[in-house]
Amino acid sequence: MISGLLLLLLLISTTIPSPTTALSFNFTTFTSSNQNITYEQAFAAENSIQLTRNLLGSDLNISFGRATYRSPLPLYDPNSRNLTDFRTHFTFSISSQIQDAGGYGDGLAFFLGPVGSRLPPDLTNASSMGLTRDGQLLNTTANRFVAVEFDIFSNEFDPPGDIMGGNKSDAWISYDSALRNLSVAVTGYVGNVSVIRRLSYNVDLRDYLPEEVTFGFSGATRNQSAIHRIHSWDFVSTLEEIVPLANGSNPSRPIGGKKKNRVGLLVGFGIGGFLVGGMMDEILGKGTGPRKFTFKELAKATNNFSDSHNKLGEGGFGGVYRGFIKENNEYVAVKRVSKRSRQGIKEFAAEVKIISRLRHRNLVQLIGWCYEKRELLLVYEFLPNGSLDIHLFKNKDVNSLLLTWEMRYKIAKGLAAGLLYLHEEWEQCVVHRDIKSSNIMLDSSFNAKLGDFGLARLVDHEKGSQTTMLAGTMGYLAPECATTGKASRESDIYSFGVVVLEIATGRKPAVVVNPEEEQRQQYAEHLTQWVWDLYGDGTLLIEGPDSRLGKDFDEREMERLMIIGLSCAHPHAKFRPSIRQALQVLNFEAPLPVLPLSRPVATYVSAPSTAVSSTFSSSTVGGGSSSMDSSVEGDRRSYFSADIAPSRLKVSSSSVDSFHVANTF
Repeated sequence: MISGLLLLLLLISTTIPSPTTALSFNFTTFTSSNQNITYEQAFAAENSIQLTRNLLGSDLNISFGRATYRSPLPLYDPNSRNLTDFRTHFTFSISSQIQDAGGYGDGLAFFLGPVGSRLPPDLTNASSMGLTRDGQLLNTTANRFVAVEFDIFSNEFDPPGDIMGGNKSDAWISYDSALRNLSVAVTGYVGNVSVIRRLSYNVDLRDYLPEEVTFGFSGATRNQSAIHRIHSWDFVSTLEEIVPLANGSNPSRPIGGKKKNRVGLLVGFGIGGFLVGGMMDEILGKGTGPRKFTFKELAKATNNFSDSHNKLGEGGFGGVYRGFIKENNEYVAVKRVSKRSRQGIKEFAAEVKIISRLRHRNLVQLIGWCYEKRELLLVYEFLPNGSLDIHLFKNKDVNSLLLTWEMRYKIAKGLAAGLLYLHEEWEQCVVHRDIKSSNIMLDSSFNAKLGDFGLARLVDHEKGSQTTMLAGTMGYLAPECATTGKASRESDIYSFGVVVLEIATGRKPAVVVNPEEEQRQQYAEHLTQWVWDLYGDGTLLIEGPDSRLGKDFDEREMERLMIIGLSCAHPHAKFRPSIRQALQVLNFEAPLPVLPLSRPVATYVSAPSTAVSSTFSSSTVGGGSSSMDSSVEGDRRSYFSADIAPSRLKVSSSSVDSFHVANTF
């Protein structure tokens, strides 16, 4: 069976100044009249983008094409160096009129490149997805790009899995600017069975690309043939624009035809500000609860939002700062939501609406809020010990502390108690949708408090298993989420299970296997698979616990924590316990669940068969790409040059490395 590999290519780039803004669009079909798409050799056909040709009576091979969005993507702000977050989802298919293994061509890629990037000149053999010239090595600075490649050219080391045959596949690609994490999920087929593969890698795109980039799709057939189609495409990016004002002066007015557009923009922001401010007043302006702060108060409290002295961290929607409210004689944490984030405004309203009504000792308390001068701010209780991930993984951080076993077990039970309140004890069921170690805060006594409700959603208790739209972080997402595109109470339980295993093992969601071996013998797998293998081998308490604890832990508690973690992270949602049942196990009020010795494969309905497997990428709080049961191999084709380990990517101006992640089609 011809298989496809997901390939990430990183190449050096220079920068050019440009203004910054956010982009968003959603194309469900494509026509020749769509002026938002720029075609090179590609064309619109049958409501889709066709990148390559494969027509009877014409030359079937050596075809290539590109389709890009008409406007460039602002990748980062030239003044602040702030990177954009972006997420894209597209549906694609690859088919051929020659129905055998030799009948398919090279593949297609989603890519980002410098503005003005075009199909390479003198391209005759249609290789390398149309990204490089014939025979051009990738260790050149003449052609710079970042690409996620869906490779259908058969190699002897490729794993099973098919993205061809004309079936539609879905791909999700996201970049987390705060964590410098590029994540990919893609569906494909083994026979009639839908399978999911994921890949994640930590990379700072500013090292390889300009401030503005062209982005879209490129495909080629090599000396074979294939039709590469894009059936739908949606995209959203978020980038805050920093506009410095000298001596308090106003920016210069636009002249000529641009004046009208500027007025329209200001009116748009004014309307948005009125709606958000009015909504907050309606939600919080009456009665007891979170208070309304002025921007001046919060600026003073945070030393004018000082990055060097007061900044605690950076989240997906903006920075978090420590502040001191003098009249209350208390420290607070102030989340400053990105001005340019449309999604940030939406999440701001959702977070305020939900968390302002929640009261539990294991949830971060909302103290107040502010919407003023196009600034969206949330004020929380200040938790001096920061987030859980700092203490588990960031040993060199000056604020990190080796958590004792007593602390860890208390944190796990506290998190479970907070989640029980959200799922079952409050008036409505709250689906958090983004449970991870970096969203679990620790107070002065190292009690766990779950925070960041920007993605949370409310559902009725009797409908608690009905789902909401997908959101979250790769590595913590339940396998069914990539198939259904939605999240539920059960997916929250899965994320809880991953965090519990992190607490017990001190390892990130991606585990490097054989770390003592040379790099070519190393590979990465998901934490749940690694722990489940130990469970099956009977070595759970020997190799599983965090080595930094030595023997200083309660074996019965350790066993319960790891087994309930595996049970919560079961690939099948219906076999996961409720959070109440999990807490009962941790409190020794219920027996340990009995698990199969091998980790089951996830199954999903995909007529006429049932899907059989799912793989998981690395956590966005960790580094390195990963794919369960996979090894990392260098590309064996002549135009690539190097093999590297999954935990390291070396890039320099004179040489560029590439990597394949096996088990990804």
